[in-house]
Amino acid sequence: MQLKIMPKKKHLPAGRAPLILFLCQVISALEVPLDPKLLEDLVQPPTITQQSPKDYIIDPRENIVIQCEAKGKPPPSFSWTQNGTHFDIDKDPLVTMKPDSGTLIINIMSEGKAETYEGVYQCTARNERGAAISNNIVVRPSRSPLWTKEKLEPMTLQNGQPLVLPCRPPVGLPPPIIFWMDNSFQRLPQSERVSQGLNGDLYFSNVLPEDTREDYICYARFNHTQTIQQKQPISVKVISAKSNRERPPTFLTPEGNASNKEELRGNVLSLECIAEGLPTPVVYWIKEDGTLPINRTFYRNFQKTLQIIQVSEADSGNYQCIAKNALGAIHHTISVTVKAAPYWIMAPQNLVLSPGEDGALICRANGNPKPTISWLSNGVPIEIAPDDPSRKIDGDTIIFSNVQERSSAVYQCNASNEYGYLLANAFVNVLAEPPRILTSANTHYQVIANRPAFLDCAFFGSPLPTIEWFKGAKGNALHEDIYVLHENGTLGIPVPQKESTGTYTCVAKNKLGMAKNEVNLEIKDPTRIIKQPEYAVVQRGSTVSFECKVKHDHTLILTVTWLKDDHELPSDGRFTVDKDQLVVADVGDDDGGTYTCVANTTLDTVSASAVLGVVAPTPTPAPIYDVPDPPFDLELTDQLDKSVQLSWTPGDDNNSPITKFIIEYEDAMHEAGLWHYQTEVPGTQTRAQLKLSPYVNYSFRVMAENSLGRSLPSQPSEQYLTKAAEPDKNPMTVEGLGSEPDNLVITWKPLNGFESNGPGLQYKVSWRQKDGDDEWTSVVVANVSKYIVSGTPTFVPYLIKVQALNDVGFAPEPAAVMGHSGEDLPMVAPRNVHVNVLNGTLAEVHWDPVPLKSIRGHLQGYRIYYWKAQSSSKRNRRHMEKKILIFQGSKTHGMLPGLEPFSHYMLNVRVVNGKGEGPASPDKDFNTPEGVPSAPSALKIVNPTLDSLTLEWDPPRHPNGILTEYTLKYQPINSTHELGPLIDLKIPANKTRWTLKNLNFSTRYKFYFYAQTSAGSGSQITEEAVTTVDEGKMAMASRQVDIATQGWFIGLMCAVALLILILLIVCFIRRNKGGKYPVKEKEDAHADPEIQPMKEDDGTFGEYSDAEDHKPLKKGSRTPSDRTVKKEDSDDSLVDYGEGVNGQFNEDGSFIGQYSGKKEKEPAEGNESSEAPSPVNAMNSFV
Repeated sequence: MQLKIMPKKKHLPAGRAPLILFLCQVISALEVPLDPKLLEDLVQPPTITQQSPKDYIIDPRENIVIQCEAKGKPPPSFSWTQNGTHFDIDKDPLVTMKPDSGTLIINIMSEGKAETYEGVYQCTARNERGAAISNNIVVRPSRSPLWTKEKLEPMTLQNGQPLVLPCRPPVGLPPPIIFWMDNSFQRLPQSERVSQGLNGDLYFSNVLPEDTREDYICYARFNHTQTIQQKQPISVKVISAKSNRERPPTFLTPEGNASNKEELRGNVLSLECIAEGLPTPVVYWIKEDGTLPINRTFYRNFQKTLQIIQVSEADSGNYQCIAKNALGAIHHTISVTVKAAPYWIMAPQNLVLSPGEDGALICRANGNPKPTISWLSNGVPIEIAPDDPSRKIDGDTIIFSNVQERSSAVYQCNASNEYGYLLANAFVNVLAEPPRILTSANTHYQVIANRPAFLDCAFFGSPLPTIEWFKGAKGNALHEDIYVLHENGTLGIPVPQKESTGTYTCVAKNKLGMAKNEVNLEIKDPTRIIKQPEYAVVQRGSTVSFECKVKHDHTLILTVTWLKDDHELPSDGRFTVDKDQLVVADVGDDDGGTYTCVANTTLDTVSASAVLGVVAPTPTPAPIYDVPDPPFDLELTDQLDKSVQLSWTPGDDNNSPITKFIIEYEDAMHEAGLWHYQTEVPGTQTRAQLKLSPYVNYSFRVMAENSLGRSLPSQPSEQYLTKAAEPDKNPMTVEGLGSEPDNLVITWKPLNGFESNGPGLQYKVSWRQKDGDDEWTSVVVANVSKYIVSGTPTFVPYLIKVQALNDVGFAPEPAAVMGHSGEDLPMVAPRNVHVNVLNGTLAEVHWDPVPLKSIRGHLQGYRIYYWKAQSSSKRNRRHMEKKILIFQGSKTHGMLPGLEPFSHYMLNVRVVNGKGEGPASPDKDFNTPEGVPSAPSALKIVNPTLDSLTLEWDPPRHPNGILTEYTLKYQPINSTHELGPLIDLKIPANKTRWTLKNLNFSTRYKFYFYAQTSAGSGSQITEEAVTTVDEGKMAMASRQVDIATQGWFIGLMCAVALLILILLIVCFIRRNKGGKYPVKEKEDAHADPEIQPMKEDDGTFGEYSDAEDHKPLKKGSRTPSDRTVKKEDSDDSLVDYGEGVNGQFNEDGSFIGQYSGKKEKEPAEGNESSEAPSPVNAMNSFV
């Protein structure tokens, strides 16, 4: 939270001991920060957050909604008064209050009249800490009465006489907008001679024969009820006189030489003078003893009306309007007095105090006349409110001293005079809160050296805490010239250095407790340009380079950018940016300018610039070839409403013929200073006929162009203002979308000033339901691009039109576009949901589509919520999170992938529109079938002995069904890494331990272990272990000589290998010539089909792999990679070593003839292959 502390920085004193920085309490109140977590815990009196306007004019055709919203802790309750007495809403069936709100809704559309509820309403929001009240809300229904019937006699007068056509519209609420039209609904043209007054009357300074017509009609538009009333037509006949005697001006309004005008501060002051005379007088305005405010003064109605916006007391004084024609002048003085309803100088602010503290509520307002100040406590005049000894009233100030928790209340300040009132709520909340630090913990700051660093410590507490800062874990001292403590607890380091890096601790204390927070500061080296680009002058066509070497902090990312004249470099292949330089090749005149090297990191930016000058390659004088000089002597002729002729005199072409002239225009009325392309003509022409738009104040300029480029623009022509006309286009991008279920938001792209074609641009917005028989409802708006239609049915198609109009007339009738009122949540859930389980991981869901009417919006699709209620296995019963699948559009089925086998699932389906999702269908459950289990979680071998090994394992993490049994397969591995026969063993599913007996001593075994369900076998886990060593035999073996290390043995091995290779080649040649290869037949005959696909990668068995690389040997290979065999005590020891379950030993080809007889068939789970035999196996068969 944030403390209101005097904006004074306090420097820290020096000292060798750890320095403590204190924030002194120099204010009488705290502000509660807008921290959501903090606000959840704090008790707070009510605060009015939203209310209806003081003068609330309602539409009698719609329900009455009187707003009153408030916040507080605990949430406040609401009550209302009507005309000063309690308004019991429970007794009126037409009145309801929104839940958790004080807003009243009066349902007068079904029954009842708006006039019944006309009156003054006030809302009170109350909780245990006090009561806040709203303004007095005056509710009045709008009125649009009919014109009083009257008989209007035709008017006949002579040419040149003055005329006033009275309007006298009916009094409505709010007052109507007046305008004059004819029977064809076309606005009557107005000018300096004919204009409408502020009272709605139509004034003629002098009449002309063309003023004769029978359909002068005054219309009154009541915007609130969207109705238009019209007066009976007035007939005027003008008789031509032989001679029209000219006369000096006289005022038609106001009367006399002087009048008075009173206006309220902040309003628009409108002063009007309309004069008659022949010729038509011109009106202008002055302020006696002063000047008219430049930025707030506007002239309307052909300068007959003076308007000053945001009027203030300084605008009081005498204003003089002067009407003048060729025969004389007349003036009228209007004495203006500006009064003021109350306005705030200092509105009271909420106070948060701790017990025993002092504070004050200040309420200061001004106005003309001076407003009176009165106080209320919890909505009751303070004179009759319960007494509070801590409170003292002193005019516009309430002073609190030694407050206690019972002093909490909401105070109201009322400032009023005869022109209005102001009401402000301000609470006093007495809290006792220990300190809290709101800055995030361990915030990391990175700052460039010598640039100010600010370490935040936002805090709150009541009483106001003191702040202490420490540096480092041991509380290093902070020196006077380095640190500055700011009013909000922030620690400032004006000139940080590298040694400023470290951890800083902020500690907040008050009598209720302490809080602290650590932040980290890291100081980075500044970025510097150590080699700057230098000024250069080069000849045209040469190459130039600029160097820019940068040094920066290596922990920051550096970006170097080059600019030309503060813009990006041209996208031209002549510009090349290397690591430290910019190279410009084939330099031209346009390349001259300022080149800037900009070096950026995330923390700082530096730049350096150099100027490039381009000169001619040789000093030899040559003809000047250049762009043309600007045209001059522009003249406008043939000035018509929609065209004008522009002529000019060309400037010097500078030895290059002019190819064309470009003409641009400026609209001084709508876009002063902005020039637009108009047209272009060949270089042989010096005049152009230009098409113009209505109501544009044109200026033109011309530029000449030759092969070298374009000239500077000419001086602008004289201005030419075209006449106003009705708009010739309507707004584009008309759309209708609802933002709430009961509204329609109509938007459009407004016309710009150039497209308005005249003053008074407005938009006629029309709408009706597409599928109904309702008439079009229209409203005219100005200066907006949006209109909200309230009270619409939910998601109904509407036809919408937006038509432009101005003071001259209407644009062409626009085409209707279709929109929709606001969407609401769908009402109905999908029905007939059923599930088809395809396999253990996939299911298909079907449902019936929801009726379109119940969707109440644009159909987005359907969402399936599904979750695993519990596993069908008792071992894995746990709740799972819900998952969501979205199916776009009108699909009525979908697939659920990624399910777990042997599980119980629940699902429901919901329809989704643009507003959100509808109710869920009833939960549907289904079960997935069993699947194969995962591998056992762990397998380890314990307690090895001479002839036994004990296996322990954990069940599969995902059984995916009911385990039926475990399968254990194992085989021995000899010293040459060959695999012995495979033994298969079935183990009951309830076992987690098994002991294998009668194993060979000092023998390595490889184990393959997997679980099974009724669906099949799962993935396997493998492990290896060795039985313990027989010490007697190991001693004998140590005395043997390793035959594989003898030189003669290595030579013999090489010769045998070469012989085997030759025999294999002969064998393959014979087989390819048609001979039957007997070994292949034998292998095919003995192949076991069950073991063919057994591979490591698909979860079955492969070859033993060396522990160093764990890669399986190729099938059929029985030979170790080093081609060596260890010799024991005697030749017979090789056979002894090879003894296993079947007493066989597989050796490479060189020993088959010496130590082995015929080759016996491998066990069923061996590793024979159906592929072509390996060289070793082929040799076994051949020998």
